[in-house]
Amino acid sequence: MSIRASFLRSATLAAGAALLIASGPVLSVAMAQTTAPAPTQGGPESVADLAAGLLDAVVNISTSQNVKSDDQAPMPQVPEGSPFQDFFDEFFKGQGGEGGRQRTVDSLGSGFVIDPTGFIVTNNHVIEGADDIEVNFANGQKLKAKLIGTDTKTDLAVLKVEPKKPLTAVPFGDSRQMRIGDWVMAIGNPFGLGGTVTVGIISARGRNINAGPYDNFIQTDAAINRGNSGGPLFNMKGEVIGINTAIISPSGGSIGIGFSVPTELAGNVIQQLKDFGETRRGWLGVRIQPVTADIAESLKMESPKGALVAGIIKGGPVDGGAIKSGDVIVTFDGRAVSEMRDLPRAVAESPVGKAVDVMIIRDGKEMTVKVTLGRLEDGEDLAEAEVAQDPQTQEGTDQAEPPASDLPRADVVLGMKLALLDAESRKAHGISEDVEGVVITEVEPQSAASERRIEVGDVIVEIGQEAMTTPEDVSARVEELKADGRRNALLMIANKTGELRFVTVRIE
Repeated sequence: MSIRASFLRSATLAAGAALLIASGPVLSVAMAQTTAPAPTQGGPESVADLAAGLLDAVVNISTSQNVKSDDQAPMPQVPEGSPFQDFFDEFFKGQGGEGGRQRTVDSLGSGFVIDPTGFIVTNNHVIEGADDIEVNFANGQKLKAKLIGTDTKTDLAVLKVEPKKPLTAVPFGDSRQMRIGDWVMAIGNPFGLGGTVTVGIISARGRNINAGPYDNFIQTDAAINRGNSGGPLFNMKGEVIGINTAIISPSGGSIGIGFSVPTELAGNVIQQLKDFGETRRGWLGVRIQPVTADIAESLKMESPKGALVAGIIKGGPVDGGAIKSGDVIVTFDGRAVSEMRDLPRAVAESPVGKAVDVMIIRDGKEMTVKVTLGRLEDGEDLAEAEVAQDPQTQEGTDQAEPPASDLPRADVVLGMKLALLDAESRKAHGISEDVEGVVITEVEPQSAASERRIEVGDVIVEIGQEAMTTPEDVSARVEELKADGRRNALLMIANKTGELRFVTVRIE
C-alpha cells in the first residue's frame, strides 16, 4: 500500500468511527477507539497576582568603581570649531591629561530583600570591587548599601541598607522539593530595564558548570539575561528557591539555558554572611579524586561511587586519624556520596566542630569512623603552607635528569624503569625528604604508564594499598595482582613535592 493510500484509509476509518459514536449500541467501543488523551495543563493561567506581591522585594543594584587608566595615549587634537570638539571635550573632561587618568566603571545587577530591616542578597560578581553600591527599589526609592560579606565559592553577597520603614521581604523555599518540569518565575533587571518578570520551568537539577567547588545549579528556561545576576528564582508559592547567577549564550542574550544557585546550598551561606560577615564551613582535611571504573575494580568495589582519598593534609582534622589515603568515602553524616563532588558540598554545609559518622571502604570492606570537622577557612591556609614548606624541593624540580649509568640499579615494570629512593636519587630528581617509595627514572613511550601520564621523578608509594620500598616490591606486587586475575593495578603516586594521586595502570 502506498503512503498516500495509507493516509486515505486512516481518514476513512476515522470518519467511520465518528459515525459509530452516534449509533448508540456500540458507543463504548467507539469511544475507546477515538477518545484523545486528556490535554495537559499548559502552564499557570496567570502569574499576575503572584508577581504583584513580589516585585517590591526585588531590587536593582548599581555599582561604580574608580579605575586608574594605564592608557598613555595623548588626548586627541581636533581643529578649532570642529563639530566633534564638544564630544572630545566632554569625553576627556576631568580625566587629568595624559596617563594615569581616573575613570568610573558602572555596572548593573539584581538582588532581593530577605529581611524587612534591610538585608539584601545578590551575586558577588555584581558588587565585586565596587567603591559605591546603590540599591534602587521598585517605588523609586534609592538607598546606599553597605557590603556585609561575600563568598566567592558560591558567588553570593549580602548587603545592608538603612530604610526609614520596613521593607517588603521574600522568604526562602526548599529547593530540594523542586522537580524537573516545575514552573518557576524569575524577576530581575535585565539590560538595566528595571523589574522584569519571566516564567519557565526547571529544565534540570544538580548541574555542574565548573563555576566553583560546590556547583549544584538549577537549570531553567525562564529568560535570564545580563543584569538578572543576583535576582531571585521563585516557585509558584512566591518562595525563593534559587539565585540567578549564570547563563550559557553565544550572544549574551537568553537562549533558554540559565543557572541558579539553589537555596539548599545558598541558605546556610547567606545566614553565615548575615550573622558573621564571613563563611564558616566544615573541613575534613583530605584531598580527593573521582572513583573511576578501573579504580573501583582495583578496590574490589561492585560499582564506581564515592570519593577516593588521595591524601591527608598535615594538621587537618584527620591527620594521623581514622581516615587514610586510599580509603573511599561513600557516606558522610548520613548523606550518600554518589560521586566525588558530593563530598565537598556535604562537608562545607556541616557546622565547624561537629562530630560526624563517615562510612568508608577500606580493603574491600565497609566501616564507619567518627570525625570531628575543622574550619575550611583555616584549612586553606594550612594547605597553601604545605605546598610551599620545602624550598629545596622547588629548587630541585628544574634539575636535569642524570645519565642512566649514574643511577642506582633499576627494574622495568609496566613500562617504568624503577630505582631505590635514596639520597642520590632524591637529589637527582628534586624529591622532597618526606616522600617514601620507589622512584620512577624512565617511562617508556606508549606504555601503560605513559597512557596515565606518569612521569620521571614520580614516586610509587603504594600498589593495591600495599606500601612499596624497593623495585622488587613493585615487581612482586604486580605479579601477585596478575595471578589474581586483575586487569589493572591501582598505584598511589607522589609527585616531587609529595602531593598524592591514584592512577590505575593496565597490567600487560
